Amino acid sequence: MKKKYTKLAFVYGALLLGSVQYINAQQIKGTVITEDGAMPGVIVSILNQNKNTATELDGSFSLTADEEGDCELVLSFIGYTDKKLQLKINKGLNNLGPIKLEADDSVLEEVVIKSSMANSQAKAYSIKMNSQAIMDVVSADAMGKLPDRNAAETVQRIQGVAVARYHGEADAATVRGTPFSWTSTLFNGNRLPSSNIMGNRSTVLDAVPSELIQYVQVSKAITPDMDGDAIGGSINFITRTAPFSKKLGGSLAGGYNDFSGKTTYNGSLVYGDRFLNNKLGVILVGAIWDRQWGSDAFDVKYNTGSKNENERNAINNVMFKRYMGKRQTYGVNLGLEYEFNADHKVYFRGLYDKFNDIRPVYESYIDYSKSRYQYNYRYSYYQTRLTGGELGGVHSLSDRTKLDWSFSDYTSKYFLDTPSTTDKKGLPIASFYQPITGGFNNLSQDGLLYWGFDGGNAGYDPLKFTPGLKTPNETLNPEKLYLSSLTIMQLDNKENDKIAQINVKNELSDKLTLKGGFKFRTKLRNSTYGSLYTYAGKGDKLSDLNREGFSKGNGYFTNMKGDYNYDALALDPLTKNQLYQLFTPDYLKSHNFQDYTPATNPTNVYEARENVYAGYVMATYKATDALTVTGGLRNEYTTTKLTGTKASTDQNTKQTILSVSEIKNDYNVFLPMLHLRYNLNESSNLRFAYTKTFNRANFGDMTPGESINTTGADVVITRGNPDLKPTISNNLDLMYEKYFDNVGLLSGGIFYKKIKNVIFTNESQFTQNNSTYIIKEAKNLEDATVAGLEIGMNRRFDFLPGFWSGFGIEANYTFIDSKVNVPRQYRENGQLLTVTDKTSLPDQSKHLGNIILFYEKGKVMVRLAGNYRGKSINAINQNLGKDYYVWTDSNFTLDASATFTLNKKIKFFIELNNLTNEPLKQYMGNKRRITSYEWYGVKGQVGARIDIF
Repeated sequence: MKKKYTKLAFVYGALLLGSVQYINAQQIKGTVITEDGAMPGVIVSILNQNKNTATELDGSFSLTADEEGDCELVLSFIGYTDKKLQLKINKGLNNLGPIKLEADDSVLEEVVIKSSMANSQAKAYSIKMNSQAIMDVVSADAMGKLPDRNAAETVQRIQGVAVARYHGEADAATVRGTPFSWTSTLFNGNRLPSSNIMGNRSTVLDAVPSELIQYVQVSKAITPDMDGDAIGGSINFITRTAPFSKKLGGSLAGGYNDFSGKTTYNGSLVYGDRFLNNKLGVILVGAIWDRQWGSDAFDVKYNTGSKNENERNAINNVMFKRYMGKRQTYGVNLGLEYEFNADHKVYFRGLYDKFNDIRPVYESYIDYSKSRYQYNYRYSYYQTRLTGGELGGVHSLSDRTKLDWSFSDYTSKYFLDTPSTTDKKGLPIASFYQPITGGFNNLSQDGLLYWGFDGGNAGYDPLKFTPGLKTPNETLNPEKLYLSSLTIMQLDNKENDKIAQINVKNELSDKLTLKGGFKFRTKLRNSTYGSLYTYAGKGDKLSDLNREGFSKGNGYFTNMKGDYNYDALALDPLTKNQLYQLFTPDYLKSHNFQDYTPATNPTNVYEARENVYAGYVMATYKATDALTVTGGLRNEYTTTKLTGTKASTDQNTKQTILSVSEIKNDYNVFLPMLHLRYNLNESSNLRFAYTKTFNRANFGDMTPGESINTTGADVVITRGNPDLKPTISNNLDLMYEKYFDNVGLLSGGIFYKKIKNVIFTNESQFTQNNSTYIIKEAKNLEDATVAGLEIGMNRRFDFLPGFWSGFGIEANYTFIDSKVNVPRQYRENGQLLTVTDKTSLPDQSKHLGNIILFYEKGKVMVRLAGNYRGKSINAINQNLGKDYYVWTDSNFTLDASATFTLNKKIKFFIELNNLTNEPLKQYMGNKRRITSYEWYGVKGQVGARIDIF
């Protein structure tokens, strides 16, 4: 280990020393801008010297002239007039300052030049075309043209990217359909901390408003200077930077949610300017999004824990769940930069994001296994906060050597401050029970209930559900529902990342560039997941407690297809204050509620400390005018320590014994990488990449304890596995790109991944003492493979006459075929046998696609955007096999937006989401065997964007 880092340090030092030889060369620096700000990807060339480069994200460039004296500098960018500068070059630094490009009306005409969407795409395509990695790019301007309100939703339109939807809103993203934790989510190049309640590493992005983002880079084949824990790829969100002239603008919109029947609003404000002779740049962005929302979820649990295989498809219980609440997203982003001179600049980025998820939840169960109704009411007020900042600098040590450094400190926190009546904080849940004494009709000979397609006597399918009561008037009744248990579930998580890094880039010659760097990250995670404060007894009837009107919105389970009166399950719930009062010591004592808090509660609390020491070296060699080779090595050494509590039972006293448990898991990964980019011509690239990447095990999967959730009809036990190994992947990519002069793109490619030590969450079930227990535990699987292809196109129909020239289409499709082996043991004729089930990776969809039809001409822009994600495995049941895997069904959403530009300062817009009212569907084994259906409704808004200056 020490030898590897000694070699990296030696190369790193050589990069610094190698800069000395060019200290007296003729260096040309500048920054390319337009009316919209910095221009990345502009080609800057010295005429007749075969010297060229592309501008960075901030529009800056640096070139070295062969000699002193007169020369001509040419700047080229699609849709803009070539800028030619006659220069007299002196020895040393020649700083040209800001250079402004002007749009060329004669080249691309009205349809493109007057379309800010086209210009933003041109920037993004230029970054993509000149990058060493295989990546896709979306700019802030493009985000604003689609009805996407958080960071996750902004990337769902990108080729090969899929999102997870949580109650109708995207909250996490993954590249090429791989498990979400396999995608590295970066913020200005550094991985964001995660306060995900499940303890995994996927960053929840619904806390980040899209208005704070300048660019999104989706890298599908990374280079050595990027974090290596990115099997699927990485998504880098780049925040806004200071403009080159004063900017003040904002937006304001109001809308309506068809499901809740209530209004929404959002607004944003952007201010930027430069001071102290343009040395100090400031950018301040604020955004707020407040929306009323709701959903209906129909959930079914099956009798999979039965020892009798023929009974496992029997219905254990069904639940009708209603959410009706409010979500609030707030964000503030501050950016400062100070340029001492053309060679030295420092910057600061600060971030404060807050996401409030306030949702009363009403759950009505029909429990066939216990012949009873269950009614739960909980007031959920989840809070997520992402805060932090980064201080860094960029320095030219010579005309060919650049050094950059940064220190960052970010914290993500997920917490609850409820209820207010006790010092025990978490999710408060009140559970009421009502016996069903008359029994059920349509039971099979074994006394259990099945859907018709599983051989049951009922003959109906899930969406035509009826309770099948023998006594029809034995309905869910507030006069018969008695308070039986009170629970507070703790779900607090906090994760802090402190990162220090330094990089040096040295142009050893016009053909060869070396880059190297070190990064140190220390992560501290404090997690409480599933600790329960539980009280049981017989309290008041629901009808005797303070209640409020049921939040019906525009209907209750109107998407169900049966004749049953589903409104019979919609009871007036407790008031929030009444729920809180149930947890006071006085109420618990007066109603003789006993404390049944598990003695194993401390096992759900753990602290994790992870240190990562990373170093890399990479070289970019321009072998010919057409071929560029980028290769290098990255090494990441990880030390992990988890401290928690382990529970055991004294065999004599049967009492629970708690002891401190400490787990250490240290490992090293060595990651070679190679990229080839071949320019077939000025507008076409052919790319090849070999990369080795990995994925660290989730903290929640390694914790020494276990959580027990007793709030549902079944008891759910989640265990940690401290022996998990990191997942390693060898990746091959081949990609073709063709860029059109009218800001279009045609691309296609294939990819392959060979993966070992895949981590998945196994779910098993057993029944004991008439109670069903579900056990979830992470395990390493055998090797897996992922192979696929992706194609994309963006084409403007500007070759059509007149009005029709404003139409265009943007479409992409990704096919992914993954294979993983899941070993399973079973008994047959008294013998223990082993069989291997072949399946796909968890959360991996075989088909992903987007299609956007648009019209852009003059002052009008209209877009109709469809997003498709194919089915994917949600949970693997290793014990029972593929017939009991839980799947998320395919999903297609249709959104629309339109913009009318009144003048250069004012634009009006309208946005519509989920026009098809697409539900989220999950099933077990057979598509008809539903485990969950959830509906959200249609939503939309209208508003205006104003640029004051």
